[in-house]
Amino acid sequence: MSELREYLDKITDDDLINPDHSVHLDNLDSLSNFRQEFHLPCKRDAEITYLCGNSLGLMPKRTQSLIAEELDVWKTRAVEGHFDHPYQRPWKSCDELVKGSLAAIVGANADEVAAMGQLTSNLHKLLITFYKPSAQRYKIVFEDNAFPSDNYALNSHAYLHNLNPDDALIRVKPRSGESTLRTQDILSTLEEHGNEVALVMFSGVHFYTGQLFDIPTITSHAKSFGAYVGWDLAHAVGNVPLKLHEWNVDFAVWCSYKYLNSSPGGIAGIFIHESQTQSQCQADHRRLEGWWGHDPETRFEMGPHFSPSLGASAWMVSNTPVLTLIALYASLQLFDEAGMENLRAKSVALTGYMERLLKYSKHYTDSSNVEHKQFTIITPSNPSERGAQLSLKFNKDYMLFYNEQLQIHGVVGDDRKPEVIRLAPAPLYNSFRDVHKAVSALDKILDDF
Repeated sequence: MSELREYLDKITDDDLINPDHSVHLDNLDSLSNFRQEFHLPCKRDAEITYLCGNSLGLMPKRTQSLIAEELDVWKTRAVEGHFDHPYQRPWKSCDELVKGSLAAIVGANADEVAAMGQLTSNLHKLLITFYKPSAQRYKIVFEDNAFPSDNYALNSHAYLHNLNPDDALIRVKPRSGESTLRTQDILSTLEEHGNEVALVMFSGVHFYTGQLFDIPTITSHAKSFGAYVGWDLAHAVGNVPLKLHEWNVDFAVWCSYKYLNSSPGGIAGIFIHESQTQSQCQADHRRLEGWWGHDPETRFEMGPHFSPSLGASAWMVSNTPVLTLIALYASLQLFDEAGMENLRAKSVALTGYMERLLKYSKHYTDSSNVEHKQFTIITPSNPSERGAQLSLKFNKDYMLFYNEQLQIHGVVGDDRKPEVIRLAPAPLYNSFRDVHKAVSALDKILDDF
């Protein structure tokens, strides 16, 4: 990736719009071959410029063949597939297939992760364990404008403990005139409320602004006050480097259908730090339990007493949905082959190239008061404070129209009301030509309308 970065640095702003540069950048991209591992969507036989991997990742070609194999096992062996599997993926333990890959992506030990459930249902399960309010320590600190599901979940757990969410939930807001949160303001909020805080939970990458939070700093500071710390990594997993074990994060949840390309509504995942899995498995644990969290060595003895699996797997409740697990397995093979460090290096280059093109546009403004035919970027410009996403803010009266026009021009991003269009070049399959096409299309739309 060093040649790619050097070439990007040499391109002058005046020559930036030249499409030949995007072709040369793709030729320098050591990960470019991974694009052919995916089905690229088309419309009327024309290839779509797909910049929506932050909402739903594209389908790896190997997913179809791997799922076809599982369907064949179901067809020919039925229940025996749980134990006697021709492809060495017995259903009784298929969740083990992805542990190593997930652990590498989130920076964990294999026993600290589990593929299970859906993001919000997993969050509810872990809040049972980690939100333990007392008369003095009962407050939850999180970001204002959190993803709705997180907001609903935290509200509901306050109610379940007979607490008033208006009192129990502390929402950290951006400063006046700013779109993103300052880390210092989060730390100051923790200091202000100190020993009243029971739980701190932020999103790793904010769904609306694309801001990457300083996970290690916030985690360390919150734990110094005795709070549990969790993270919603829906937009961070497979997007940015994570070191959850090293950072001493207590727990995390994520979905896998965005950057992890696991299929619509695909199986989600959890992380629980080994220090917590050990303490929570004692007699005073707080955990919802089901038979798939039972020790796999004795699970099928069907005994009446729960004996927990090792690590995060003890929080599993139901047996694994095989087809969505295998879809995740297919995509994770590509992550293993590419490596997160390489993907991050390309992502920084792709997103940086897109930012430079957008800021070169005559329609770009650095003002927060955008007018018709204008846009600004509310995602942080510092690459260490963002992932593979730029959130473009438009006048709210025109945003939906511009997004529709982008789709007509073959560019798929997505809108988030009231003012944002999100464009996310995913490094596994997006190219520099994709980025150039998208920005050129946006410029033409703003010129014409």
